[in-house]
Amino acid sequence: MNTLSANFLEYNVYADSLSQLPSKPPLLVNTINQYSYCVAEKDQRFKEALLGSDVLLPDGVAVVAATKLLSGKKIKKIAGADIHEFLLKDLNEKGGSCFYLGASEKTLSIIKSKLAEQFPNVRVGSYSPPYKPEFSSDENGQMIAAVNNFSPDVLFVGMTAPKQEKWAFAHKSELNTKIICTIGAVFDFFAGTVDRPAKIWINIGLEWFVRLVKEPKRLWRRYLYYGPIFVGLMLKEKIKKIGQPSKDSALGG
Repeated sequence: MNTLSANFLEYNVYADSLSQLPSKPPLLVNTINQYSYCVAEKDQRFKEALLGSDVLLPDGVAVVAATKLLSGKKIKKIAGADIHEFLLKDLNEKGGSCFYLGASEKTLSIIKSKLAEQFPNVRVGSYSPPYKPEFSSDENGQMIAAVNNFSPDVLFVGMTAPKQEKWAFAHKSELNTKIICTIGAVFDFFAGTVDRPAKIWINIGLEWFVRLVKEPKRLWRRYLYYGPIFVGLMLKEKIKKIGQPSKDSALGG
């Protein structure tokens, strides 16, 4: 199946509708935003994980704007919450299954209760891994076994970036699932342990601002530090492109 993509520097970001997701299991779906782009510039393993995505969703107005600035292509923001909802609706219609890897047992319990009400046809499994920067080989084995014993159609991984992307990329070939989707904060959004901003803020591109106001201690660095860095990097790339001779001028046309 052919899908549309747009060039965002080294990355090919997804530019199609979610209904056109390619079918080639296991399909690794990650997201990219201004924060993850900047972090990946200093973290090679993270960058490899993002570049190794089968589908890389533009999860942020900054990436959407930068893609338009650098390539001239207009794309739509697709957040982790968007693909989460889309896949759950699809699974509910088909009577499929999903597995949540990440978060606390309390959060996972709330997620299961909400799914039973909203998506009753979906079979759900979960596993809460230890909260730590790196997992041991035994812990990785336990996580993989938990997923494979359930054998879900979709695996949702929520362990925060960049840990979740690195983990999913490293273990993709060992996981018995059709789709692996790293969605971070969506676990908390869906459970209601963290409120996602209202639709009006999302639609006007200010979801980031509302989240910053609500969680300044946790998110200030992501938006107030990495935001200006990202803008500076994109302007530098734009200036570089302007300074490059066109193909016609290079050929003497």
